[in-house]
Amino acid sequence: MKRRDLIKKLEAAGYRLDRIGDHAIYEKAGSRPVQVPNHREINENTAKAILKVAGIE
Repeated sequence: MKRRDLIKKLEAAGYRLDRIGDHAIYEKAGSRPVQVPNHREINENTAKAILKVAGIE
């Protein structure tokens, strides 16, 4: 999955960029922060795990 597509899904669910380091950290009030790797392409299993933690899909 492309990183930008994953970020669009997170932002549509109310997550906002908090900070960038080795990973981009997205936060939403009342939810766990999620880490998005700084790669153009993200492994499908990794993307699914990120979306699962975020409560999407």
